[in-house]
Amino acid sequence: MQQRKQEKQIVRWWYQPKLVLPLWPLAPLSVLFTWVAAFRRGLYKIRLKRRTKVSLPVVVVGNVTVGGTGKTPTVMGLVRLLQGAGYRPGIVSRGYGGEGPFPQRVDKNSSPLQVGDEPKLLAELTGVPVVVAPKRVQAAQMLEASGEVDVILADDGLQHYALDRDIEIAVVDGERGLGNGWRLPVGPLRESRRRLRKTQWVIINGGQPATIAGLKLKRNEQAVPMTLTSVGWRRVSDGAEIDVPDGESVLAIAGIGNPERFFNFVMEHGIDIQETRVFSDHHAYSAQDFYDVSNEVPILMTEKDAIKCRSFARPHWYYLQVSAQFPETFKEQFLRAVQQASGRELEQQQQGVKA
Repeated sequence: MQQRKQEKQIVRWWYQPKLVLPLWPLAPLSVLFTWVAAFRRGLYKIRLKRRTKVSLPVVVVGNVTVGGTGKTPTVMGLVRLLQGAGYRPGIVSRGYGGEGPFPQRVDKNSSPLQVGDEPKLLAELTGVPVVVAPKRVQAAQMLEASGEVDVILADDGLQHYALDRDIEIAVVDGERGLGNGWRLPVGPLRESRRRLRKTQWVIINGGQPATIAGLKLKRNEQAVPMTLTSVGWRRVSDGAEIDVPDGESVLAIAGIGNPERFFNFVMEHGIDIQETRVFSDHHAYSAQDFYDVSNEVPILMTEKDAIKCRSFARPHWYYLQVSAQFPETFKEQFLRAVQQASGRELEQQQQGVKA
């Protein structure tokens, strides 16, 4: 419990406009982190480390900050967009929090403890092939060999340079932005904000690009506003749809990168939150986490939390299903880019056959 409070405090400091005094002693570590990351990128740039190219177009969806920015709903939205255009997408993920073995195909019998909570969620809600492996190249090659997909979406793979990619999309939390602008552990940045300029698009999850300090992109159309809309409430135990959670007041829990976003979303639906509980991102839930909660108290949670609570969920536990909404201009541009990448791959394959 004490460790969780300390983690929450550090995150609050990260997202202050300027560097706060308690973080100053960590500045040398931030400098070291920056140099190590730059050295690693440099190895790929001068080709001392190899990038592996698979025969299918690869779309990477990632971020330059730690914690939740909305990558999972973004990936699900892109899957639906690709399916609507006639593509057969598949997803590769690191499988964070999963114990393996890797690479591993995620299916209805997979445990979040083995494959991670987000890949399990993606597999259940999209119905497309999902493969997890810390080495994303292995996961992509497994999908490639299956013959089931013609486009690969790499979830949270922006810094995984070993897997070559055709399209890069970064996701930024429109409410929290880029924080104090420092690298880990002094700030939330994995890479410099300049890294965003090298991606094809930067999706802003809530809010507007103009409100995010330091977001200097090459062109205005590179920034894409995204909104999350409610699809409806479902019961955790069986996924059944309900109109609205019962009870006058509820307990809201969240084990995601930005729990306040979920709590605010719930209150916007006119639901009175009696208590909130924040768990660490990717927390491995157990029934013991709720030993002090009455069976009659409704508990509200995110889809990601629900995946890990289903086996011991009580009748009055519910989760909110959401859907990502993109502007029409972005949809057209994205599908055009995928089509161009697919054409390049086909041309390369034909040239290989002729050779």
